[in-house]
Amino acid sequence: MANTQYKFYECENPDCRLRFPGYEGFHRWNHCPECRSNTHVVAVVQGTDEQSNQVTYQRKWLVDALLDNIRSSWNVGSIFRSADGTGIHKIYLCGISPTPENPKVRKTALGAEENIPWEHSKNGVETAIILKSQGCKLWVLEDIANAVPLFQIELPENNSPVVLIFGNEVSGVDPDIIDLCDQVISIPMVGKKSSYNVAAAFGIAASFLLYRQSISQGSFNIFPSI
Repeated sequence: MANTQYKFYECENPDCRLRFPGYEGFHRWNHCPECRSNTHVVAVVQGTDEQSNQVTYQRKWLVDALLDNIRSSWNVGSIFRSADGTGIHKIYLCGISPTPENPKVRKTALGAEENIPWEHSKNGVETAIILKSQGCKLWVLEDIANAVPLFQIELPENNSPVVLIFGNEVSGVDPDIIDLCDQVISIPMVGKKSSYNVAAAFGIAASFLLYRQSISQGSFNIFPSI
């Protein structure tokens, strides 16, 4: 999407004045989507080259993700986008989790699904057993009694590969997968809701692990002095 131009429009109807973005050559925005009045361009922004803000970090261990029975295509697409940004190595899509073959996944992932290897399995428990037999540490995100807060987790021993596991938006992670896991992790919250949206939770956990292994060099000092 390099060199793409984005335009912001404003409705000329004084009772509306909706201000919204459009794209170069997308003439539908000549009329307000709310009241159908004429619009005019108020700002033009040049799109950012996707390579311009990339930084190379030296990773100490690989991090994969296992999505077990995620029902929403939008959530899976969003997770692919966050996975690309945080350097996730591979995604295992299990049960009813939609794959990038689904156009809704691709629409939300915005091309990130082409950058990350993935495979589909009908049975998340069997996939978890295989990954554990290969030496992976299974870390499941689930808010249960014995969960360790994300910001207090210890680094994996011997830089073992880690698989972050996320479950269904309503029922959570399969109990048999939880029983296989080496670590149960929760994300501290201060609001009235008991959990984050699964795609938001993934972004928080994956970003924190990227920070811990690549930026803070394993330190718990979340904001090191510069």
